[in-house]
Amino acid sequence: MLGIIGGTALLQARLPPLEKIRVSTPFGPVQAHVGRIVFISRHQNDTPPHRIDHRAHLAAMKILGVDRIIVIGSTGSMHDGLPPGSIVIPDDLFSPWDIPTLHDNDIFHIPPSIDAGLREELSHIVPEGRPGTYFQTRGPRFETRAEIACFARDTDVVGMTVASELTLANELGIPCAALCTVDNYANGIGGASAPDYDEIVAISRRNGERITDIITKIVEKLA
Repeated sequence: MLGIIGGTALLQARLPPLEKIRVSTPFGPVQAHVGRIVFISRHQNDTPPHRIDHRAHLAAMKILGVDRIIVIGSTGSMHDGLPPGSIVIPDDLFSPWDIPTLHDNDIFHIPPSIDAGLREELSHIVPEGRPGTYFQTRGPRFETRAEIACFARDTDVVGMTVASELTLANELGIPCAALCTVDNYANGIGGASAPDYDEIVAISRRNGERITDIITKIVEKLA
């Protein structure tokens, strides 16, 4: 079964009929939308990025029998040549802070992975999608110019959630890939100053119909 993690706005996509249920996990309850696919809204009850219970979300996916996951994330561009409106299908990630794990009390190591097969399928569904490295910061604040300048050499987009979700999917043995919308330039890129949250939300809404079409195609092809 296909699982999708994204923003609440994705419920506007033309999804198959879904029933809202409450899933109990070892990390707390999760609200999920279940049917032909499983959809979990990342920001449940308006939870800010740095407080999202990723462990509960991914555990709920496992409990519900999900065997592959697509995570959708909003990002900032780290390069002048990657303008807002672009789509990135990450082929690597960089997350040096607060990496979550399901193994706080045992010794467990697993290599990081973005599933190549799912990436390829996403590339066929969204041919304009570009490969790139996802850089995750903790939030809630946006990044400084110095931070962006330091990491822009080796990464392409910046966000606050996707690397955590990919990491936990790896630990659970669930193939996972990501699709990222570029909604703004990161601080100092393309002459931009620190991003304005309201402006990012407005851009995301303007791109809503396009993302709805992409999610609909993903469900049609992969579910």
